[in-house]
Amino acid sequence: MIIMLEVASLECVRGDLSLFNDLTFSVNAGELMHLHGHNGSGKTTLLRTLSGLVKPVHGEVLWLGENIDELQEDFTRHLTYIGHKNAIKDDLSAVENLQIASLLDGFAVSDEQAWQALDRIGLRGMEDLPTKVLSQGQKKRVALARLLVTQTSLWILDEPFVALDKQAVVLLEQVIRDHIANGGLAIVTTHQEVSLTRGKVKELKLGWK
Repeated sequence: MIIMLEVASLECVRGDLSLFNDLTFSVNAGELMHLHGHNGSGKTTLLRTLSGLVKPVHGEVLWLGENIDELQEDFTRHLTYIGHKNAIKDDLSAVENLQIASLLDGFAVSDEQAWQALDRIGLRGMEDLPTKVLSQGQKKRVALARLLVTQTSLWILDEPFVALDKQAVVLLEQVIRDHIANGGLAIVTTHQEVSLTRGKVKELKLGWK
């Protein structure tokens, strides 16, 4: 069996501080990994490294056995990364933001698909508004709507439940569960207590000795 995502002897630093070193793990199809650790332990740095946005000092990240730095777009077309920042354009509507993000992921989303996704995520009546008028929680929903339409297999989600109400948390948990059940893989970090991270979940702890 070919491992989909593999991390080998990884080390990342911030300034003169080594956040973690000799980090080795793998995540395969149908698996969810819960990444946790105290503030400053390097969770966001690790997620950005797995997404190809940060270069490690040592070690490598492999996708289907090949280094992601060498694969470049052949890797990123399989990836949806949602970080702390929502990465949405304030002057564009929710529909426009979702369609542009999907194009960057490598596929087109029709107006109807975008409206349906935004309706499902709880933004009915706000689809055509410029996102600068939305609350932080609503902006978060715009960013997360990508998960309702994406065709990517690897999801890397940094604190996706922040600023969401209980109903949206339940919906997002189910979306991630469905993705895993359909053979996708996901790496999630969250400070919130959610049922998603209990049960049959891989655990990766940073900052524990």
